[in-house]
Amino acid sequence: MTDAVFRETAAEPRNRSVPLAHLSLELGHLYMEDFEAGPERLRRHFAEVRPWAEAARAAATARSGGKRARISTCFLIDDYFTRFSTPAEVVPMLLAEAERAGLSVDYLARESGCAVTGKVPVAEAVAGRIVESPPPGSHGLRPPAAQTGWLANGERSPVARAPQAMKRAVPWQPPHETAARRHSVFLDVELWSDDTEGHRTWSCPFLAAVWQLARLGLLRNDGEPVLVPQPHTTTGFPDQWDELPTLLKLNDRADPFAAYRTCSVLPTRFLPVEHAVRVILDQTEVAPGALEQVAERSGRERTPVPDSVADRVSYVFYPGH
Repeated sequence: MTDAVFRETAAEPRNRSVPLAHLSLELGHLYMEDFEAGPERLRRHFAEVRPWAEAARAAATARSGGKRARISTCFLIDDYFTRFSTPAEVVPMLLAEAERAGLSVDYLARESGCAVTGKVPVAEAVAGRIVESPPPGSHGLRPPAAQTGWLANGERSPVARAPQAMKRAVPWQPPHETAARRHSVFLDVELWSDDTEGHRTWSCPFLAAVWQLARLGLLRNDGEPVLVPQPHTTTGFPDQWDELPTLLKLNDRADPFAAYRTCSVLPTRFLPVEHAVRVILDQTEVAPGALEQVAERSGRERTPVPDSVADRVSYVFYPGH
């Protein structure tokens, strides 16, 4: 006989579902220096992106059995680490250069929205869902990520200690990747840093991990979706970044923002960051209700989705300038 388990309904908020495309295709994630370099830098970027974007579209169509694949495009602007220029100046230039290359940006996002959206502390909530994978043979000597702000994909080298009386010094040992194949590729990721006043600055890899979760439709706050697209209803763009919605829908006919899978076309300088993103995603407990909704819908559509959230994310890296 099994004991019945009773829970208050209020303790388990209902997860509201979100529309899902087959693929969320990121056409860029650039920083202040890229925009300061002017239209020519953006022109070269989109020229590099276009053939790979077309290849990603073809691959998504093949996965859907030749049927029309729902594909939305997005672009992320860094307004978190540095505020520069204005949306009124930057966004029209960005959209014009994308159009010149034959590309269309359906959704525009601000990176600061991956830290806080409205009154929702998005990054803090995701950090609270990190569940570290203890390396085999570890003995709890390493402080938890919630305390240190560092997350590794394995066992760090032990801290050297002076030998005690009658005891030998512990010899140096190399770090070890938990899921290593023959040889380790060990990575230790800084999730955030705190200044002297206790203000937390989230790292680029951590915000990029939040961004991937948003694009996969897996972010919830009390059961409600986070980073919900807002329609672009004006003819221009504001003079202040805070006046621009954190996620703006630019194309009325666009397929849904969130998708079963993501693909990002990025310069090679982002490769270390995105390696760190996978380490973070592999150790983040996603809201079970959101995962179940995606699994149920993908099964109904006969669209296989990897069990691992990190494996739903793909990239194309092109040589940077």
